[in-house]
Amino acid sequence: MKKLITAALALLMTVNIAFAQDKKKPAEGKKATTEQTKSEAPKKKDGTPDMRYKENKAAKSEGPKKKDGTPDMRYKENKDAKEKKDKKTTTTTKKAA
Repeated sequence: MKKLITAALALLMTVNIAFAQDKKKPAEGKKATTEQTKSEAPKKKDGTPDMRYKENKAAKSEGPKKKDGTPDMRYKENKDAKEKKDKKTTTTTKKAA
């Protein structure tokens, strides 16, 4: 009788372990929406930033910054960005005048 009970318990343990290993994976569609809510800027399906949105355009054009958060003008990226910004403001003021 002891052997029968031991065999039954061993069978139950192995079956329990076999089912414990099987985990369901979340659906890919749901995973993409949770990733999108976590990130600040919207992304395309392939994970690259969607450049139609303002947040992504600004993030790409910004260069290194100082500790206080202002652009570090020692770097070329920041100098070029400022020049482009200055050109845009001067063209809009000329058109308005």
